[in-house]
Amino acid sequence: MLTRRTLIAAAACAPFAPRRVWAATSYEAGGMRIDTVSDGYLTLPGNFILGHMPRDELLPILERYGQSADQLTPPCNVTLLRDGTNTVLFDTGAGPDFQASAGRLSEALDVLGVSVDDITHVVFTHAHPDHLWGVLDDFDEPLFVNAQHMIGRAEFDYWTDPDTVNTIDETRTTFAVGAARRLNTLAGQLRLLEDGEDVLPGVVARLTPGHTPGHMAFEIAASDPVLVLGDSIANHHVAFERPEWLSGNDQDMETAAQTRVALLERIVHEKMILIGYHLSDGGMGRAERNADGYRFVPEI
Repeated sequence: MLTRRTLIAAAACAPFAPRRVWAATSYEAGGMRIDTVSDGYLTLPGNFILGHMPRDELLPILERYGQSADQLTPPCNVTLLRDGTNTVLFDTGAGPDFQASAGRLSEALDVLGVSVDDITHVVFTHAHPDHLWGVLDDFDEPLFVNAQHMIGRAEFDYWTDPDTVNTIDETRTTFAVGAARRLNTLAGQLRLLEDGEDVLPGVVARLTPGHTPGHMAFEIAASDPVLVLGDSIANHHVAFERPEWLSGNDQDMETAAQTRVALLERIVHEKMILIGYHLSDGGMGRAERNADGYRFVPEI
């Protein structure tokens, strides 16, 4: 059963920012529970994501969804899986060093009665700051001390390559420096995943490249299969309505668009529940076809 639970909501601290929702959605099936919890939200210049899109077609879409072309404030939804044995986090949020409006994961977990010591596995979709930087504490030590940490091999190799900081777009140089520091700190504890590999029983890694070179989604077996998307579908508006459009937040924009199109086709065909890191309303729901593309349906 997919349900919506708003446990604690606070007014946003910035104009146009979404309300803070500590625990937004949950899904229960066969003794397993999946929650999405909020790490906060980001503030991004609209052009960073929307700059490559045809403006005359883009603006009506944004207007329908109440979005500004000048500034976007996407939520950050971290996924928590509990099956009675394992307590698994998919991504760890931004931590204190990225944006002041993010990095609130520990507070959100507290609402669910989960401590950082309870986490048995940390699984990264990719190594961007808002997904990885929350993995270390204030002393640059691993925060989730009892957890096994996992990331895709291609993703690890890319961000730990000394040449990446010199070859990546200059707007992402800090991403490269921050990722390399954190991944190198964790290197002795990391399990590197291949496409199609079992992460845990019932959880399979799926390579979904484009947003980053080794980005992964994670498929969770349940009565309705669940797909943790990370940023492979990175917003609830244009990414659904026009998945083929190039998006500036993707490192390889053409590959990312191909990945989005294929994912949405599969999600609809297989009637999957999806969880998106930056989708609205807690990020958990379904995709449905509409006249020109798809739409995100945040609750059943």
